[in-house]
Amino acid sequence: MQRRSLNLLATAAALATALGAAAPAIAQTPGYPSKPIRMIIPSTPGGGTDFIGRLLSTKLAEMNGWSVVPDNKPGAGTALGLAEAARASPAGYDLVVGQTDNVSLIPLLLKVAYDPIRDLTPVALVATTPMMLVVPENSPYKTLNDLIQAAKAAPGTISYGTSGTGGGAHISMELLQGAANFKVQHVPYKGSTPALADVMGGHLAMAATSISSATTLLKSGKMRALAVTSPKRVAAVPEVPTVSEAGLQHADFVTFYGIFAPAGLPQPLLQRLNADFNKILALPDVRSALQGNGLEPQPISAEEFAAMVKADIQKNRAVIQSAHIKVE
Repeated sequence: MQRRSLNLLATAAALATALGAAAPAIAQTPGYPSKPIRMIIPSTPGGGTDFIGRLLSTKLAEMNGWSVVPDNKPGAGTALGLAEAARASPAGYDLVVGQTDNVSLIPLLLKVAYDPIRDLTPVALVATTPMMLVVPENSPYKTLNDLIQAAKAAPGTISYGTSGTGGGAHISMELLQGAANFKVQHVPYKGSTPALADVMGGHLAMAATSISSATTLLKSGKMRALAVTSPKRVAAVPEVPTVSEAGLQHADFVTFYGIFAPAGLPQPLLQRLNADFNKILALPDVRSALQGNGLEPQPISAEEFAAMVKADIQKNRAVIQSAHIKVE
């Protein structure tokens, strides 16, 4: 009995020592930040990624009294900004808005200057959202099936724009074309804003884009939405049907947005930043702003987010291979 008591005391002492060492490590970020934090936004101003990056930058600065500077770095289908973040020092002064496009898709389709698993640290999942197919207000296509029938009648003559080659919008359209057996012409842009501008200008028949990128234009009546690529309708645009409602199976495609840092971010900083972003996502005005743009907030731990990223890459690799999707 005495030996058992001594063993229990020894175990308790060891546990207390471990917890005592771990607790301050989580909270300790001495001297951080000593200079402005850069939030890299890998897209042009005005789109959904820009909206998320600027919203979280503002809230992180307000909550902690820090200087957080948004920095737009568009290009390479949103991969350029992640490549820059991957090259930065893992000291917590360079964060980047990552998403399905530049984390789980483009590295599988194109040669990029980073490995999303090896070169980046997943910090916080922000939200998930489907793609949305939009046309000009005066478009002859009133439904998704109208567009599909026109495309079947004249294969390859109808053009659509996206924020870049190999991104979520592009892959969602490839899946849709495979599911409905039609062909339209892809026109990639450096961000969703110029693609949507050309749709409104009559240079493109349609765009595949995030809901957040097109919300203002939809509300103004300058564009109409044909469908969303989620299994269920989205609260921000409840009037817009899903692709499955158009009779298309296996065409669902939902993407994520998250905050990443360079690989090697110290664990105390990782936990601090994850906790801060999760607090921001719990704020009623932030939740309302995200949901109003078709984004569903998803506060989870950094470890859960890292596991989700790995699973998303595996899933998309299988989709790309089964659909024989290639980017020339």
